[in-house]
Amino acid sequence: MQVKIVHGQEVTPYIADLARLRTEVFRAFPYLYEGSEDYEASYLATYAQSPESLFVLALDGARIVGASTGVPMTDASDVFRAPFVTAGIAPETVFYFGESVLLSSYRGRGLGVRFFEERERYARRLGRFDWCAFCAVERPKDHSLRPADYVPLDDFWGKRGYAHRDDLRTMLAWQDIGEADETEKPMSFWLKPAR
Repeated sequence: MQVKIVHGQEVTPYIADLARLRTEVFRAFPYLYEGSEDYEASYLATYAQSPESLFVLALDGARIVGASTGVPMTDASDVFRAPFVTAGIAPETVFYFGESVLLSSYRGRGLGVRFFEERERYARRLGRFDWCAFCAVERPKDHSLRPADYVPLDDFWGKRGYAHRDDLRTMLAWQDIGEADETEKPMSFWLKPAR
């Protein structure tokens, strides 16, 4: 296993592989994402446009088996920035962690912890952020597609020092597995001091 760090346009050669990985991992609960690799490639290209974006890639040989992203909140889309503006938290003070995706067969090996460590280290190195933040989808506990053995990541995030901020919320639309159209899903943020 190798962990590789790339920034901005350096991710371009990996975008197709990352799009495939994201589409595969996000099909699982709680995202249930009926996505397309074309959409994912387009989404990742927006991160590549930020010279200060971060991609933490987990590779098994030449195969990407996991990835984690981050970007200054000022370079994130408005759907993520707006809750901070409303709450009086300047987006310039926030480093936003995008998604972490990891194939299930590679979980439990410390890569999830490493993803957080690398993003936090990078935010500190940039030196101008007060907060590290990410958001997660909220699904009802009785959701019909929730696996019986599903364990939310709340405890994992709490052990990393992140606190749930119920006052920081947004809505994000995507097409669930089995849906004909996109529907909006509630997302809430988790924060940790960056320094």
